[in-house]
This record gives sequence, structure tokens and C-alpha cells, in this order.
Amino acid sequence: MKSAVIVIAVFGAVGYWVWDYNTSPTGGKAEAEASASAAAEEAKKHEPEIGDCVKVADPDGDPVPTVVDCDSAEAEYKLGEWMPGKGRECGSGYDYGIQYRNTGHRSSYTLCFTKV
Repeated sequence: MKSAVIVIAVFGAVGYWVWDYNTSPTGGKAEAEASASAAAEEAKKHEPEIGDCVKVADPDGDPVPTVVDCDSAEAEYKLGEWMPGKGRECGSGYDYGIQYRNTGHRSSYTLCFTKV
């Protein structure tokens, strides 16, 4: 009888933990989803789309574009062209270019910008 109570208590605790993990707004699953969502939003800030304005950290070294509002004082460049392929060069109509080579989820590509 004593061992049956212990087994029921253990199953109850495990059941509660599973329920809390999957349904609680502050539980593990919600926390993991929020973390993944925040990481995706952060990555999006560094992947401009054509027409987006950016500021560029370390433009002469390892440049990292960050999307900013085009009306803000931070805006330095506006993305004019996204060219897939390795070793692509921006045309003379552009002021700045960033080349990426095999960045994990994307193949090689070049971003071409004009000054704001």
C-alpha cells in the first residue's frame, strides 16, 4: 500500500511537470518558444530586404548591417540589390557592397547599397 502511494505521487508529480511545461505561459515550452522567437527577430534585424535602410557596424572589417528606420539619424545606406552567387560585384550605381560566402542557411550572395 505504501509503495502504491509513492508510485501515484511520482506519476502525479511527473504528470504535473509535463502539463506545466506544455501549458503554462511561463513554463518551459513557452520559454523555449519565446527564446526562439526572440532569436529569429534579432536575426531579422541583420538581414535587410531591398528598400531597407541600415547602419553598418565595422564596415571595413567584418561588416554587420542592422536594419534601421530610413528617417532615423542612424541610417547610413539603403539596400538596392541582393545578388545571389559567389564573388558578385556591385555596379557603379552603388556606394557600398557586402559579400557573404556560404552563411549556413544561405548560399553566397552580395548586398549592394546606396548612401542615404
